[in-house]
Amino acid sequence: MKTNSKRTLPRREVLKRLAALGCATPFFVPGRALGAEEKAAANERITVGHIGVGNRGGALFREVQRVPDFQSVAASDCYQNRREATAGVCKGKAYADFRDLLARDDIDAVYIATPDHWHVPIGIMAARAGKDVYIEKPLGVTLEQDLAIEKVLADTGRIFQYGTQQRSLPHCWNGCELVRRGAIGKVHAIEIDAPNGAAGGSTAEAPVPDGFDFDMWCGPAPKRTYTADLCKPPGTYWIFDYSIGYLGGWGAHPLDIMVWGSDADLSGLVTVEGTGKIPSEGLYDVVYDWDMKIKLGDVDLIFRPGGDRTKFIGTDGWIQVARAAERNAASDPALIPTKLAEPLTPNDDSLQVSRSQSGNFAEAIKSRKAPVSNIRDAVRSDVISLLCDMAVRTGQKITWDPVKKELVDPSPEAKAMFTRKLREPWTL
Repeated sequence: MKTNSKRTLPRREVLKRLAALGCATPFFVPGRALGAEEKAAANERITVGHIGVGNRGGALFREVQRVPDFQSVAASDCYQNRREATAGVCKGKAYADFRDLLARDDIDAVYIATPDHWHVPIGIMAARAGKDVYIEKPLGVTLEQDLAIEKVLADTGRIFQYGTQQRSLPHCWNGCELVRRGAIGKVHAIEIDAPNGAAGGSTAEAPVPDGFDFDMWCGPAPKRTYTADLCKPPGTYWIFDYSIGYLGGWGAHPLDIMVWGSDADLSGLVTVEGTGKIPSEGLYDVVYDWDMKIKLGDVDLIFRPGGDRTKFIGTDGWIQVARAAERNAASDPALIPTKLAEPLTPNDDSLQVSRSQSGNFAEAIKSRKAPVSNIRDAVRSDVISLLCDMAVRTGQKITWDPVKKELVDPSPEAKAMFTRKLREPWTL
């Protein structure tokens, strides 16, 4: 792997620069990031560029510093202070335009943690530039985008890791593995909860902050009047021009567990119908208070706002898998994923085991084998989110063929939502 020579910074300077990234709470900076522990040999390190280093991107940057096989060498962000502070920490280079970062032939992989509308366009450009790709969830803002990046990754042979970190939590592995091993019999129903959205947000025009490239931030999406709430959470998640809200932005996690624990979404046609609210006032205009009724072949799925949990209901009981370990539950206490009397041992048919999402990504890059959160599964779960948004906005029942990967007899309204026109000069 290609890399710059090893350089270190005084601990005080590292902490100072990391604080400049805008982190409101203290966090652990590992010895490796400070040069106190050797990384892999220089010629074996995987060089990494970071695109989007705000709240989530900053957390991923810190995670990468704990992976011995990785060496961060560059950062790009629309906010000058963010990219410069991050690049300073790793003694790399800061880029105002991510395309300049992608043009470097000495970067092996990129982490993409931009606003949602940029995930797929940048991911496609990165794969075509020969980079392996880590993308924070959700995946695309349209079905077209999901299918496009899946094809590009297949064509280019690049490694893809999705930001569904719950696959690297032991209790989530235990729960999904129990379901797949038949501990609750045949799954016939699934319940999923994800945090809700809301109305609100200021629509009053505000000055664009110094050092912020608002035009690049908008990128392929419409350029709107800048407001104080537009380019920061929750605005980055709750404005339809840039996202579909928590249907995908948080729904990605429990829906991914549904995919991991069962193949219900592949068992037959997927039909989606339901209701939800779309704000008519304020800045935020994505679906919230949704109530989705979904058929995955012969499996009934209910998707509503709540915490973050996936409950598998079978002929012989049920198992609930949640991000928060204390919310894991089961009809038989002996099957609670966090309280197994006898820990499960992987076998030849088991789900892939990962203890670190980024560590697993590094292993996949070196082995050229699919990581734990692969593109096929990412598309499967993301499609469900997008179908839910389509059903609420059209007021229609939407049918999807998971084998052909296409809408079945779509209405003109549904067809129109399959894609979004990208602002020039951006393309997929």
